Amino acid sequence: MRHGVKGRKLNRTHSHRAALMNSLTTSLLKYKRIKTTLAKAKEARKYAEAIITKARKNDLHSRRHVMRFVNDKDVVKELFNEVIPKIGDRPGGYTRITKLGNRIGDAASMAILELVDYNDVLTKKAEEHKEKKEAKKEAKAKQKNEEAETEKIASESETKPKKKKKKSEE
Repeated sequence: MRHGVKGRKLNRTHSHRAALMNSLTTSLLKYKRIKTTLAKAKEARKYAEAIITKARKNDLHSRRHVMRFVNDKDVVKELFNEVIPKIGDRPGGYTRITKLGNRIGDAASMAILELVDYNDVLTKKAEEHKEKKEAKKEAKAKQKNEEAETEKIASESETKPKKKKKKSEE
């Protein structure tokens, strides 16, 4: 029995599991939101929160400690320069897990793991998408109006009788 044994093995060896958690945490800090299975998200949340808590000290030792686990130097810079000032005063709970349902292929329960105070990144993308959609809609309406005008002109020319030329004018 597994009394008092914490954590999930995720069907991986220790080194594989550690590499997985490092890459999930790096991706989370880089993109502010990742989509993964629920079990991996729950495990990566513990890992990421510990790294963010360590980074809150913002000294050389904590930088070097974080660099042991985060695989990208640019992500470490971003963590210390942008993420920590934004969520540094928060006493914990830096991440959020949102359940998505089951994956079609293997019915694994999926989830989104995201940093809490980074909804502005997502709303910015949503606004860009909305503007693009509105521009497309306006272009379609404009095209429809032009087609209606051409049809109107064509129908008017068909209804008017043509003037007959006299033989003397020819």
